[in-house]
Amino acid sequence: MNEPLAERLRPKTLSDYLSQNHLIGENGALTQQIKQGLIPSMIFWGPPGTGKTTLAHIIASESGRPFYTLSAINSGVKDIRDVIDKAKQSGGLFTTKNPILFIDEIHRFSKSQQDSLLQAVEKGWITLIGATTENPSFEVIPALLSRCQVYILNAFEKGDLETLLKRAIEQDEYLSKKNIQLQETSALLRLSGGDARKLLNIFELLINSEDTDDIIITDAAVLKKVQNNTFRYDKTGEQHYDIISAFIKSIRGSDPNAAVYWLARMIEGGEDVKFIARRLLILASEDIGNANPTALVIANNTFQAVTIIGFPESRIILSQCATYLACSPKSNAAYMAINKAQQLVKEKGDLSVPLEIRNAPTKLMKELGYGDHYKYAHNYEQNFANQEFMPDALKGCKIYEPGNNTREKAYQEFLKQRWKDKYGY
Repeated sequence: MNEPLAERLRPKTLSDYLSQNHLIGENGALTQQIKQGLIPSMIFWGPPGTGKTTLAHIIASESGRPFYTLSAINSGVKDIRDVIDKAKQSGGLFTTKNPILFIDEIHRFSKSQQDSLLQAVEKGWITLIGATTENPSFEVIPALLSRCQVYILNAFEKGDLETLLKRAIEQDEYLSKKNIQLQETSALLRLSGGDARKLLNIFELLINSEDTDDIIITDAAVLKKVQNNTFRYDKTGEQHYDIISAFIKSIRGSDPNAAVYWLARMIEGGEDVKFIARRLLILASEDIGNANPTALVIANNTFQAVTIIGFPESRIILSQCATYLACSPKSNAAYMAINKAQQLVKEKGDLSVPLEIRNAPTKLMKELGYGDHYKYAHNYEQNFANQEFMPDALKGCKIYEPGNNTREKAYQEFLKQRWKDKYGY
């Protein structure tokens, strides 16, 4: 019984697979594709222990395709090329049954390693399935990302985790021989943080620590047997989300003291420095915006700096940025403006661009009136010409509402002088 419980219980078929109904449920995004065997290249994005690797294996099995796997931790460009060559020779070339190449931790691949996959994916020599715990928008090169569908795997819900525990008790060759009673599960579920693998590892640890076959699982017993360090900051568990939430809300609420405290919690817990810096970058635009445009510049410089430097020195740069943002005037006007604009697009559809501000690169377009009567702003006093830039259906519609701060009050006055009563500034 050297094989861990999580491995012994790994599902072999879709029917055994728990959770991710939005992907492989009756109306899931992947269900029909798997049934038809038409598998696109894809990237699974989600926390550890959510079944990314398992799902890749099942897809390969149920679609009857050759399956190759690489780990980004210990594979170089040569390894990638060797696997691609093997895949090309496996009989799948020029058929719908091209081999699947599964790459775990794909976010750890360098740009050159990811580049080496491009041709194989583009030509259809392989179907790529990548797994990542990091946002692929930041960690996967655009050229590769554009050739893949991104599917998000969610942390297991309470019901799924409890089903998993019952399955372990009933179906596992070793555990089924014992008399295990699950009286309480709250502590187990909390410690797992929605990570199925972690849950099963803790559960197996508890069972193995008992010298009897009659075992009663209670919250007290779990907390007694599992060491306290399990409670420490978990980069992928509940605390991860709670503490980053507290950090962001402290800055939004202009409390640099609380912001630095929660920053220290993340640093001491081993949080990814780029994750923290990305959140600061988002906040600088979402919560400060035009009240202090310099905030975005500083946050961006912070991201670049900590990416180069790393821990421990980057803690100083993060602290400087967090305290600066906390002490900055706040505005969510730009954030609210784009929300409103996107809602208008959804409601109104694709409204026509006014003729006078259309691009006219060809003779025909010019003859059709594209660009006619366009007023070049710089030819007018104060570099402003009163002209309609909105579609007809949205004339006079105010989307951007300047915030109540010194800088944006100046913007409001500027707009009022230019547009008079048109937008109600």
